Amino acid sequence: MAENRASVYGEGVPCWVDAQLPDVEAGKRFYGELFGWTFEDWFGSFAQALKDGEPVAALVRKVDGRLPSVWTVYFATPDAPALARRIRDAGGQIVSAPVPAGELGVTALVTDPEGAVFALWQPEEHPGFGKRHEPGTFAWAELYARDTEAANAFYGDLFREALFGEGADPDFGRAPVSDVFPAQMPPHFLVHFAVEDVPAALEDVRRLGGRVQAPPFETSYGEVAVVTDDQGASFALLRR
Repeated sequence: MAENRASVYGEGVPCWVDAQLPDVEAGKRFYGELFGWTFEDWFGSFAQALKDGEPVAALVRKVDGRLPSVWTVYFATPDAPALARRIRDAGGQIVSAPVPAGELGVTALVTDPEGAVFALWQPEEHPGFGKRHEPGTFAWAELYARDTEAANAFYGDLFREALFGEGADPDFGRAPVSDVFPAQMPPHFLVHFAVEDVPAALEDVRRLGGRVQAPPFETSYGEVAVVTDDQGASFALLRR
């Protein structure tokens, strides 16, 4: 059953992802073949990705070529302005202040104190994922941080209910940057998509013009490989 209902996503739960790409049409070809996504025109320059007819992600054309090609994870909130203020007060930064996305919801772009970028989503007509935790859909977001204790304190306070509340089953975790990436890599969130077979999915990534950043390795939440698409946006493949 589709999960596209606002009540599913409490504050601090990853509820959406999008990719900023120089060529959205190329992105459609890459992810359509890799994950079986179909697409429909959406708000502004966004293309909404569907899996079995349910919304799972979006692709959007970069407006500034100097910006990186990147996947961004959105965390649900009932009040984006209030959460943005709490983030700022806790040492994070507001990159883009909360702004309505038409009638879909309110969004903001922020960073944690180490500079890892993430987004906020206050839902209206678009609550978020219609499917997740299935092959070809969002499965996990891992924060790669330099100071994991500081990250624990920041996110533990910010999203306490989602992480530690009764019945909590978090969809994100954290690890030291140096566990997977070069030590000089900036702190960042890495979006994971579920697959049934990681080696087979890696072959598809290579065939479609992407590359492997980190070959399969075991984590506490499953088998993971880190890849980039054919435009340089990094993401991970996860088999749980």
